[in-house]
Amino acid sequence: MHRRLLVVLVPLAVLLVAALGVPLSVTVAEREMQETYVDRLNDVGRFASLADTALSTGRTEALQLELARYHELYGIPVAVIDTSGTVLLGPAGAYQEAARAEPALPRIVTTALAGTRSEPSGEWAPWDDSALVVAEPVGRDSEVVGAVVTISDLSKTRHRILVRWAQLAALGLLPLVALVAVAWPVSAWVLRPVRELDAASSRISRGDLTIRADAEAGPVELRRLAESFNTMMDAVENAVQRQRAFVSDASHQLRNPLTSLRLAVESLEPHLGTGDNGRQVYDIAVDELKAMQRMLNSLQAMARMESMRTASPVDLDAVLATRVERWRALTATAGQTLAVDVPPGLRLLEPPGGLGSILDELISNALRLSNAQVVEVSARVVPAGVVTITVRDDGQGIDASERSQALRRFWRSPRHQNVSGTGLGLAICADLVGAAGGELRLEDGLPRPDGSGHGFAAVVALPVVPRAASPSDAPAASPV
Repeated sequence: MHRRLLVVLVPLAVLLVAALGVPLSVTVAEREMQETYVDRLNDVGRFASLADTALSTGRTEALQLELARYHELYGIPVAVIDTSGTVLLGPAGAYQEAARAEPALPRIVTTALAGTRSEPSGEWAPWDDSALVVAEPVGRDSEVVGAVVTISDLSKTRHRILVRWAQLAALGLLPLVALVAVAWPVSAWVLRPVRELDAASSRISRGDLTIRADAEAGPVELRRLAESFNTMMDAVENAVQRQRAFVSDASHQLRNPLTSLRLAVESLEPHLGTGDNGRQVYDIAVDELKAMQRMLNSLQAMARMESMRTASPVDLDAVLATRVERWRALTATAGQTLAVDVPPGLRLLEPPGGLGSILDELISNALRLSNAQVVEVSARVVPAGVVTITVRDDGQGIDASERSQALRRFWRSPRHQNVSGTGLGLAICADLVGAAGGELRLEDGLPRPDGSGHGFAAVVALPVVPRAASPSDAPAASPV
């Protein structure tokens, strides 16, 4: 999270440094160019004064030697030209060679022969390779008899500009490095309570209501937020515990009166005739009392299972080893066939209350409600890091429009009203699977033998748990 904070802060700091550094870099480059231009301008001014005297007196030998010496010493060709552009004094070959590479030379020379000092022609950008051409008229006003022209290579000047830019860039990086060095631990300190709140929220979403945030670290505002979060979780946990306690206590307290009532009703059986209406009323009362007892048992089981909110890793092989033979016996008794297709070595996150209890409930639904001939249990690993365990049958199933309601508590299909059950099984399984970060969904099952459609399928999707790389953790053979 603090990385994202740095992603926001560092670009802003870079923009600030660039806003200050770019104009400063331009100013530094222009100043270097200005110094070079002024230096060349002073040289051509002095040569122009000497050339005026030399041309008027005809004594040009000394000036010719000085121009040659200047070229030899600085590598800058200096030439005295007449009004037609012919070189009168100076290194003619070097001057003409340099002049061919400068398209701005004719314009500058024309300006100088007109009696006006030229502006600098060189570009200060380091990636430009043009030279600096400076021309100074010889003579004054209408008495201009020629011009002194220098063509200066700016590679050294541009090198100095690059060095200064590198120095400025290094100076600009210092505050950025300091910002990152300071912002990294500071942002980690500021955002640590936020990360802890995020981790706590994730564990709460998996059903652990005992988790609390650290309210002693971080800025004052985040400490207050953590305290409010803990207060909220205390209230939520107390409310959930009271709700579970109420369900458990109410179910327990109703059990004894209901048992007494059933015994009282059943004690009336010897006093009833075989053909009167009392026998029918008696049978209805006993059936209703049995249904109420099943409901109380389901409510107590729900309270016990929901009190276990911790998910833990489990080997699917170990779960199936304790249950498959019992499932086979149950399906054989009901005249059904059980098929198991589960690859060995799958390790996943077990929901609170146990994965076996959930699979028992799904198998029980297939046996009691579907009128199926085949019940199939299969498992696969999908690319998203999830194990899907599917219990499907070829029975009557439920309509697609009823599947969303089938996961609600106490909902029962109209076709199953006369079948024993409470309508809590799938709802409780869905809650427990969700507490482990998984999902229970309902889909089409196996094709029916008569070709009239598909049966019912319940798919349990749970996160994969990576197996530790040790010999003891090697995948065991499937028990089925």
